[in-house]
Amino acid sequence: MNAYAHLLSPLDLGFTKLSCRAIMGSMHTRLETLDRPAERVARFYAERARGGAALIITGGFSPNGEGLLEPNGPVLSEHGHLHEHRSVTEAVRQAGGKIALQILHAGRYATHGTSVAPSTLASPINPKAPRRMTAADIERTIEDYATCAALARDAGYDGVEVMASEGYLINEFTALRTNDRSDDWGGSLENRLRLPVEILRRVRAKVGADFIVIYRISSIDLVEGGLTSDEIAVQARAVEAAGATIINQGIGWHEARVPTIAQKVPRGMWTFAARRLKDAVKIPVIASNRISTPDVAERILASGEADLVSMARPWLADPEFIAKTRGGRTDEVNVCIACNQACLDYIFSGRVATCLVNPKAGREIEFDQPLPMVQKRVAVVGAGPAGLACATTAGARGHQVTVFEAQSRIGGQLNLARNVPGKEEFDETIRYWRRLIDKHGISVKTATRPTTDELAQFDEVVIATGVSARHLDIPGVRHPSCVSYVEILSGRASAGKRVAIIGAGGIGFDVAEFLSSPPPDQAMDPRHFLAEWGIDPANTEKGGLIAPATEAPLREIVMLQRKPGRMGRGLGVSTGWILRLMLAKRKVAQMTGVTYRHIDDAGLHITVGTDDKVLPVDTIVICAGQESERGLYDVLAEKGVKAHLIGGAAKAAELDAMRAIDEGMRLAYTF
Repeated sequence: MNAYAHLLSPLDLGFTKLSCRAIMGSMHTRLETLDRPAERVARFYAERARGGAALIITGGFSPNGEGLLEPNGPVLSEHGHLHEHRSVTEAVRQAGGKIALQILHAGRYATHGTSVAPSTLASPINPKAPRRMTAADIERTIEDYATCAALARDAGYDGVEVMASEGYLINEFTALRTNDRSDDWGGSLENRLRLPVEILRRVRAKVGADFIVIYRISSIDLVEGGLTSDEIAVQARAVEAAGATIINQGIGWHEARVPTIAQKVPRGMWTFAARRLKDAVKIPVIASNRISTPDVAERILASGEADLVSMARPWLADPEFIAKTRGGRTDEVNVCIACNQACLDYIFSGRVATCLVNPKAGREIEFDQPLPMVQKRVAVVGAGPAGLACATTAGARGHQVTVFEAQSRIGGQLNLARNVPGKEEFDETIRYWRRLIDKHGISVKTATRPTTDELAQFDEVVIATGVSARHLDIPGVRHPSCVSYVEILSGRASAGKRVAIIGAGGIGFDVAEFLSSPPPDQAMDPRHFLAEWGIDPANTEKGGLIAPATEAPLREIVMLQRKPGRMGRGLGVSTGWILRLMLAKRKVAQMTGVTYRHIDDAGLHITVGTDDKVLPVDTIVICAGQESERGLYDVLAEKGVKAHLIGGAAKAAELDAMRAIDEGMRLAYTF
């Protein structure tokens, strides 16, 4: 029997058939803001269709100007918009896929200054107060949804998804948190559900029976004043009766103070809420969020918790997700690590989305170079992210590649990062590179430092030797209590009960997380996650929130920073708040504007403002940044050996795996 029989089985909707049970969920990308936008969008979706996605759901298009998420955002409200849409739908169809347009009205999340909502209550994540919608506004908006759906059909889409989750307009009408109306559109549950029901009825009337209409429901709101599980079930049945073909599971509002898709969230965490939807309705139900591997998808489907699975970011990481699964090559799937760095963080900071582990995502037309006519001998020194991205890409393009790595294993800094709770997903990236090394016959020489004479024999030499921990010149820094972050994260040193962390950049926060977290098997246990974040899986109270569990801190930890001001400003836009909140729960102290005086048996002597202090700690962890390891490159340059310098070896400041992987892959395309 096929190991993925449920995942790969088709789904017959009566008027059309889906090729498997995996759909590509909606994502904001901003691809339309780059050059050659229509070509980029068409190529982006077509590659995912070719890779086996049963149905692709686009990023959100507003049904009118008021519903735009941001100024100049995507909207579909008139026939003049259809030309570029048809180029996308035709590209997907030629690739053998199906595509649905998501209709999203931002409601009070809109940032353009003329937002509308059921009430004038502003969102905690958007200071702009919305205008209260009149009954005429509501009627016009319902008709705009229906018009948008009809236009989508005219443009060649196979369906639409009505976005009613994550705290957008429809969600705002359904919840007492944001709906304080006393007319026909507020008050009782029936009145609060009137908007989605009327939208679904009107949409179905416009598009006919042979068109997919997906309703993305908030299956658990995770905010005070949200819906209970019983109310959500009533909503699901109501939209089913109004004409929905499929119900798609959404999780939480954007303003919720609970992580829903970050690395911290255990895989398949939210299927308990999908199961409730499936028990409530007869139409197919889609499970979503933190479903990133074929095994997790198959488990969910085989258990009967859902009929389909939605994966958004995993299709960024690997557009061939299902094709590889169908071909028995699941070991070649480039798994999404849920880092959010190049997708959500880019979107939330006004940039165009891509993917840390797959820099081609959204940039497909930039990697159209044909395979090289001449096979080159390529040496890559350093098997960290930059080196491995370069080596495996060059190998895939037909070059003969040799990798030299001074350590006993590949992975570089990822071998430290993977030990931080919540970053275990980096194991998948290292596993993926190992598979490509084998597939493309790349020679890897670990525990080896090549000589300049050896390297001179290659056609291309790449120096990706990474970084080393920066040392601090503090009197007493060689005291036995002092260790570097490398020693802590690698397990070569342990920390005592009282710890001072010098440096509050990303590595300092990682060390604080590492030292304050429970053991990994406990930290990633779904039960622990629910308790730590105060989530009631039964959702008997409005919003599904209860009091979070409290635990005694494992250690007394204080983080120190030379600069005044708030710590953690450089953390991820979509994930930094999670880490800051967790460390606050664990009583990790923070001190800024610190001057380090000296270290001795009494502890760490510092000055804050005009006050001299002694921190009587057992362990002092130095997280003072990194320095580039470029000595080999400089030696080669002196001897006239041409080499390429990438990753941390080129620039240690603001080092991250995203830049390293992108540089490595792009360089390989120049050979």
